[in-house]
Amino acid sequence: MKRIQGSVFLICLACGGTALASEGGESPSLFTGDLGNIIWTLATFLVVLIVLGKFAWGPILAALQKREAFIRESLEKAKNDRDEAQRVLKEYADRISSARAEATAIVEEGRKNGDLLHHKIEETAKTEAQAMIERAKREIGIARDTAVKDVYTLSARLATEMAGRIIKKELNGKEHERLISESIDEIVKAVPT
Repeated sequence: MKRIQGSVFLICLACGGTALASEGGESPSLFTGDLGNIIWTLATFLVVLIVLGKFAWGPILAALQKREAFIRESLEKAKNDRDEAQRVLKEYADRISSARAEATAIVEEGRKNGDLLHHKIEETAKTEAQAMIERAKREIGIARDTAVKDVYTLSARLATEMAGRIIKKELNGKEHERLISESIDEIVKAVPT
């Protein structure tokens, strides 16, 4: 409103200045006029000012205020959205860091479990290998003892047959068995184990 009043004052000064300038006898100009012209110009200006104030400036001002309110609301909404986005971003960052920590813990636990399983498998394999070696040694020992006994028995039988041929005498079955047993015992005593 103060702008409008200031504009009216400037127009009045301009009109008044031109009226005074025309009284001095100068040639008429665009701004020259008499007091009646000034009054009609002011009256027209005031009517235009009142009409514009009532029909144009009111709606324009209302539209500007509505636009200002809309911009203010948009800025507030944008600020709220930004704050919400920052909150959600922080929440997601926290979730990601906790997921990373959990994943690291799971990987570490898996690595530990893998190491434990590896050691357990190694120990089981060593134990089974040792048991197989012991079993093989026992079987080898049994096979050796059986082979030695068979060799002793065969040697004793051959020795008895050769002795019988030499003597040209046939021994009976009991005598034959007794000689074989004695020979085996003597061979076992003579061979180191």
